[in-house]
Amino acid sequence: MSTSNPISYPFLIQRAWPIILANAAVPLLGLVDTAVIGNFGAVSDLGAIAFGSLIFSFVYWSFGFLRMGTTGFAAQAHGAGDGAEVRAVLGRSLLLAVCFGVLLLILQGVIAWIAFALLDGSAAVESVAQEYFSIRIWGAPATLSGFAFTGILVGLGKSRQLLVLQLFLNGLNIVLDIVFAGLLAMGASGIALGTVIAEWCAAGFGVWLVCGDLAKERGAGIGFWPWSRILDRTAIRATLTANVNIMLRTLLLVFSFAFFVNQSARFGDTVLAANHLLLQLISFSAFFLDGYAFVVESLVGAAKGSKDLVRFELAVRRSSILAFGSAIILAALILIGGEGLLGLLTDIDPVVQAAHNMSWLAALYVLLSFAAFQLDGVFIGVSATRSMRNAAMLSLLCFLLLAAILVPAFAEQGLWLAMIAYVLARAFALLLYYPALRRTIAG
Repeated sequence: MSTSNPISYPFLIQRAWPIILANAAVPLLGLVDTAVIGNFGAVSDLGAIAFGSLIFSFVYWSFGFLRMGTTGFAAQAHGAGDGAEVRAVLGRSLLLAVCFGVLLLILQGVIAWIAFALLDGSAAVESVAQEYFSIRIWGAPATLSGFAFTGILVGLGKSRQLLVLQLFLNGLNIVLDIVFAGLLAMGASGIALGTVIAEWCAAGFGVWLVCGDLAKERGAGIGFWPWSRILDRTAIRATLTANVNIMLRTLLLVFSFAFFVNQSARFGDTVLAANHLLLQLISFSAFFLDGYAFVVESLVGAAKGSKDLVRFELAVRRSSILAFGSAIILAALILIGGEGLLGLLTDIDPVVQAAHNMSWLAALYVLLSFAAFQLDGVFIGVSATRSMRNAAMLSLLCFLLLAAILVPAFAEQGLWLAMIAYVLARAFALLLYYPALRRTIAG
């Protein structure tokens, strides 16, 4: 089944802008948190937020397959015109989200022990970070359920509904963080508490928004949850296989950023805080670029479901052109306005100066990163998860080897150069698998 909408540039922009705004809300939250702590706290508080965010990035995005796997399967079911399977995909994802979320709560002591044994920060930073962790972990089931809702909305191309959900979550989170961490002076613990409350409220809102929307599309007299499909062994096996590959790929990806942050800490709290600020700018740019990747996920998944190679190629080519143009603009903004943005995030002069000295490297990273994001979107949309896993292994190996060479020679700038090479390696590794992936689209 081929959709009638042409994949023109206006069509792609219309699809992308709500996703871009929705994605931008996520790093905007990080920027607000950093600004609140940067202006009401100390260097140790900034470092604690960096470590706390790192831990939960590693923990939660280990389960990023709940978003990415859901997107691919939902897009393909939608392309094949199978609404019941779309609801089954959601059901399987939510069951996994709740089970994994409860498991994280049970294992929180073990997770904290492992995380802080691996991290290398000062005693003051680790003490505050442990308080942050002990509060924020209680949002785990809600956070993972949110991944499932996001995956369905991206897979179906419902970008405006995704915008509404993300604005609700992050808008409420920003307000609560300002109240708890700023007005009530609770510091990093206030950031964690505001996040947990917002996540649970957003999970309830997601049930109402997503399930209500899908309920309108089912036939009269048909139950919402197709339990025979949700519990189908073949479908569960396919879901688990894809999810394991995505999980491994995501773990490797998050490990690379964990390695980057941990190596930053070896140069002292000032460099750690400075690199955290620059990562906030990169996160903002990355989520912006991911708007086009999310669009291509939906379109190539639907193209595979309908066996339409022409639409697949148009979606890949035109969305990538738009992403490249956006990367140029974002990199230029970091080069031109980076110092002003850094000054808004904190008034700690040594941190601002250290970050400003390395801002050109962050801009170069953003400029060269668009290809990796776009190819991630293509492979997620068609559920080519084994290739993603293998490419992640190859690129991480390249990163670690280069870091071992460049960091001793160029210190923190060498670490950034290795990170830039890493994002290029991610794209080249996926390109190795692209010809075989393309051949699968038309069956």
